[in-house]
Amino acid sequence: MTTRDVLIDPDAKVTELVRRLTDDSKKLVGDEIRLSKLEVKDSIHGAARGAIQLGLGFGIGLLAMVSFTILLATGIGSLARGHMWLGAIVAGILDLALGAWLVMRGLREIRSPSYTFGESRAELRRTTEWVRHPTA
Repeated sequence: MTTRDVLIDPDAKVTELVRRLTDDSKKLVGDEIRLSKLEVKDSIHGAARGAIQLGLGFGIGLLAMVSFTILLATGIGSLARGHMWLGAIVAGILDLALGAWLVMRGLREIRSPSYTFGESRAELRRTTEWVRHPTA
């Protein structure tokens, strides 16, 4: 980071110094707003790319699951002496079981963590106590 020498006019009046401070503050606020806009724009573009990739991954995964289910149903049907309906039923039951297991696992994950930032709140309490009693 570069530093600039600040020229101070010893004859400057308080009103002139206040005007300069106001102008500098306005420029700083404007620069901060522009920086914030750039950061938000970059974040939105990153989130959009992530959402597109997530959607494509979900679609490809869904196609793969359908293909695997057809393969499984056909294989079981061939083993059952050409009774393809039996293979379709068994593959459907397996898909339902897998889906139910994933739903139950997802619900358990949603219920288990605390989204209240417990560790952060505990650290804030410790910091508050330290500020109140720094020698303790």
